[in-house]
Amino acid sequence: MNQVMKKLIYLISLVLLFSISSFGQAKNYLVLLFDPKQDQYGYKNLKGDTIIPMGKYPMCFTDTFKTYAIVIKYPLGFVAIDRKENVMYTVFPYDNGPDYTSEGLFRIIKDGKMGFADSLTGKIVIKPKYACALPFENGLAKVSYDCKKG
Repeated sequence: MNQVMKKLIYLISLVLLFSISSFGQAKNYLVLLFDPKQDQYGYKNLKGDTIIPMGKYPMCFTDTFKTYAIVIKYPLGFVAIDRKENVMYTVFPYDNGPDYTSEGLFRIIKDGKMGFADSLTGKIVIKPKYACALPFENGLAKVSYDCKKG
C-alpha cells in the first residue's frame, strides 16, 4: 500500500472516530418546545422529558440548547443561561432581539461593560471591559472605553 493510500485511510479513520464520539455527546442537548396557542416556550431532552417547563421564560431564542441558551428573564432582559439555568451574562439587545452573531461572536454585557461571547459555546472570549462595542467585521470590532450618547 502506498503512502498516499495510508494517509487517506488514516484521515478517514480519524473522521469516523470524531463523528462517533461527537454523536455520543450530541445526545445530551435539549430542544425547544413552543405552544403557539398559549405563546409559551420550554425545553425537552431527546427522550421527550420536559426539562424546562413551558412558560418559565417568556421567550426562548435558542432552538438547540447544548451548553447555553438565550432566553428572556425579567427584569434582566435577554440573558444567556447555562444547563443549570444560571445566568451567565446579559446579551446585548439589538433590533428587538438578542444581538446577532457576527464572525462567530455576539456582544454581551456584564457589570455594565461590553464584551463578546462565542456563538457555539456561549463562553466569553473577550471579557466585558468596554463602554461600547460594534459587531466584528473582517476580524475587527470597533470598541471604546468611553462612549457618549449623541
